[in-house]
Amino acid sequence: MLSVTPIPAFRDNYIWMLRQDSQREVCVVDPGDAAPVIAVLEAENLTLASILITHHHSDHTGGVAELVARYAPHVIGPHNPDISNIDERVGDGDDVRVLGRLFEVLEVPGHTLDHIAFFTRGIPAMLFCGDTLFSAGCGRLFEGTPEQMHNALSRFAKLPGDTLVFAAHEYTQSNLEFAAAADPQNKDVQHALAECRRVRKLDRPTLPSSMKRELRINPFLRCHLTDVQQAVSAQGDTSSELATFATLRAWKDSF
Repeated sequence: MLSVTPIPAFRDNYIWMLRQDSQREVCVVDPGDAAPVIAVLEAENLTLASILITHHHSDHTGGVAELVARYAPHVIGPHNPDISNIDERVGDGDDVRVLGRLFEVLEVPGHTLDHIAFFTRGIPAMLFCGDTLFSAGCGRLFEGTPEQMHNALSRFAKLPGDTLVFAAHEYTQSNLEFAAAADPQNKDVQHALAECRRVRKLDRPTLPSSMKRELRINPFLRCHLTDVQQAVSAQGDTSSELATFATLRAWKDSF
């Protein structure tokens, strides 16, 4: 059984740690800071066997060099030569085996042009999506286009509903507050926001989510729906699903 544990970093990052059963070898995803990872490894007497990288931003890669120097893990990441210390560069459709589990690589440009995600169809299915998909939200378009991000999210939307979504940031509450404006008739959003506020008051993670849940509460996955299009129409073009998405993303940037 593959277990996943969040290691908090910076103000709102999660570095996800994967562990198979009670084995000592672990994998971490997007270690932007080495210190919290080292603290967990040393406290629990674990060995860092591998690292998965989704994109080049420093809050996802900043700890890699120190972890490589200390533990010599196998590092897997995108085809971006600007990211150092990668042993295995992967792209769309590639398969990688991590802790005995097979992961499929999905290229999902939008937030950045080099962004990839890692998906495994095991039980449970899991998606490590970096900054592409958040609970009730999606990443900013720093390098890509609305069309690229919309296509990326559409790929995710086709994954099994029980897929666990391991996003890289604790943005759920602010995303749900925006979703309440962008999808105001959605009772699932209202319930999710109330639940999220209770969880965050206890300083607990709101993640992982699931694809089934995201399809109910995430306005960026609901741009084809009339209620969302009507709510977004005051902000700009909603003449198509893609136009609605682009207007929605621009609205969220200034919300």
